[in-house]
Amino acid sequence: MTIEIKIAEKQVLMDHEKLTVYQTAIEFVTLADEIIEHLPRGRAYLSDQLQRAALSIPLNIAEGAGEYAIDEKARFYRMAKRSATECASILDVCQRLELVEEKRYMNGRELLLGIVSMLIKMAQKQR
Repeated sequence: MTIEIKIAEKQVLMDHEKLTVYQTAIEFVTLADEIIEHLPRGRAYLSDQLQRAALSIPLNIAEGAGEYAIDEKARFYRMAKRSATECASILDVCQRLELVEEKRYMNGRELLLGIVSMLIKMAQKQR
């Protein structure tokens, strides 16, 4: 599965924008926003938590990609991974409460599994 960010053709990409894991994380943020839009009233706690955790993934990836110190780079990738697993847990809760369509749930899990897998490799590579 290839995910591309729509950026002007002649624009130079920043380091984090070149990363597949970053592009996948942005795709998950978009999906999370769709899920949040369909949550019923009274579930603001889930909306807020999912929104924050989802956004934290690409933000930490970008910070890690821009970091020169190897230990700091790995730390940001580990934080992004923790946010991704938090999102997976929130999706599990939404599914258990029957608040998310099965297709969106499965798509979210697929994206998150890919993100976590890539981040583990990236964090270990920094050692």
